[in-house]
Amino acid sequence: MGHKPVLLAACARLLGYPAEDFQDMKEDLLTAVREETKNDELASRLAQAVEALFSSPLRELQETYVWTFDWKEKTGLYLTAHELGDNRERGAALILLQHIVRDAGFTPPSGELCDFIPLLYELLAVRSDHVHVRALELRLAAATERIRKHLSEDSPYSGLLNFLMTDVFQVPTEEEIRMLESKRESADLDELPYPILFGMDGTARSDSDLPVYKMCN
Repeated sequence: MGHKPVLLAACARLLGYPAEDFQDMKEDLLTAVREETKNDELASRLAQAVEALFSSPLRELQETYVWTFDWKEKTGLYLTAHELGDNRERGAALILLQHIVRDAGFTPPSGELCDFIPLLYELLAVRSDHVHVRALELRLAAATERIRKHLSEDSPYSGLLNFLMTDVFQVPTEEEIRMLESKRESADLDELPYPILFGMDGTARSDSDLPVYKMCN
């Protein structure tokens, strides 16, 4: 994983709702990235990417966060929403993803769905050894890229999303994106020719019964 765990952990904090102490964490966070990666150039790229976040007035940033991530579907921060929209099949994906999160030793904050993308960044940062967590990386990359593409260029979060796709994730290939989007399109049909079931990584399966999926580390 190289530098990826510390970068994922840092980006998870930066992509959370900006609380009252948000701007106070800048120096500690950037120092931690520099010390953990021992890469001044990488730390400098992150610092430049998030400069707009820390230079924005807090109240303005909070309003931007809500407007960007809570009110707009294409820039929302929930993984299965990007993959399945509001389709009824999302519930099955959420249940199985919840099993992955708990099996990996994580407990989502009270009131938070288990597919909250910053939470999954943290999970991937600390449990990349877990087979089902590791399988989430491509899905997170695809969702992150979708968010990045739909952010306005003047958004204070655009630098952070660009950094994620240049220094943290590998950009999904067109074929990988088509594969993931086809699952979303299939789930959007009013009537499906077969029930969509989900493997423990949450990807759609039509060839297996639900009981075959087991937890493992």
